Amino acid sequence: MLKLYGGVVSRATIVQWYLEELEVPYEFVQLDLQAGEHHQPDFLAINPMGKVPAIDDDGFKLWESGAILLYLAQKHGKMPDALEQQAEIIQWVLFANSTLSSGLFNESSRTKETPQLLKPLSERLQQHPYMMGAEFGVVDVAVGSILGYLQMMIKLDYSPYPGVMDYVKRMTSRPAFQKVMAKR
Repeated sequence: MLKLYGGVVSRATIVQWYLEELEVPYEFVQLDLQAGEHHQPDFLAINPMGKVPAIDDDGFKLWESGAILLYLAQKHGKMPDALEQQAEIIQWVLFANSTLSSGLFNESSRTKETPQLLKPLSERLQQHPYMMGAEFGVVDVAVGSILGYLQMMIKLDYSPYPGVMDYVKRMTSRPAFQKVMAKR
């Protein structure tokens, strides 16, 4: 059985949300990050960087939330066959984990980055209900989790960006999102 390692408040919830969406059985191994369990030899054998999330899927070890999301999408038949479509999905997952996350979570860059990032996202999401078009997918977990966290943690105002505002409501009302976030 797949084991997902994370903390009470960590990016492991992103992976956990996707596992719930996929209805994949897993065991959540909650590490006490305050006590330094992520720096113990057993966990460092899974992720030598000592960061969560990480997975152990019957001996296959992987870390970094974006890499885990893409692995799960590929493993469970949720990636398209066309290389160009795969590349676009990878692009958006990397965007969520780096550009979007660092641009909006970092208080010193938030004022400048918010309109630059959210205006084109809002326009895209006014054209389609999900990031890749008509169907929910792994990109929505990557992007939706960051936008959902921003709204919950720092109360970022999405009202100037109606496409984003409606999208966040759709993402955070999904049963799998609710199930994972209700535990936090």
